[in-house]
Amino acid sequence: MEQEQQNEYRPLILVAEDDDSNFKLIKAIIGKKCDILWAKNGQEIIDLFHQNRGKAEAILMDIKMPLMTGIEATVEIRKEDTDIPIIMQTAYAFNSDKELAMQAGATQVLVKPITLSVLRECLSGYLPKLSWKP
Repeated sequence: MEQEQQNEYRPLILVAEDDDSNFKLIKAIIGKKCDILWAKNGQEIIDLFHQNRGKAEAILMDIKMPLMTGIEATVEIRKEDTDIPIIMQTAYAFNSDKELAMQAGATQVLVKPITLSVLRECLSGYLPKLSWKP
């Protein structure tokens, strides 16, 4: 049983979220099955992306962040990697926000508040080896 747990697939997810409570929610939803690195602004997520290139399997990106927005950070990351799933999150359900995110290179846009089922289903779509079973 222990051997099985050691070999469990644990993808590295980079999370760009400036709000502590939103990050804690994401961590509670995916932290038992995913390794997570946290960036609090767009510049930090670009730095984490560079440090974990080839290891990170997806990015969860808030749109509204200080220093550099998620849109700007996505544009920069897409200059170097067109394949990594970038799932953007916004508190605003405006179509214009979603369109901007998709134009910047987002793979998908989720509207906050993020629920357990929506986030897990979304990640499973991009990471088919990921199992949420206990």
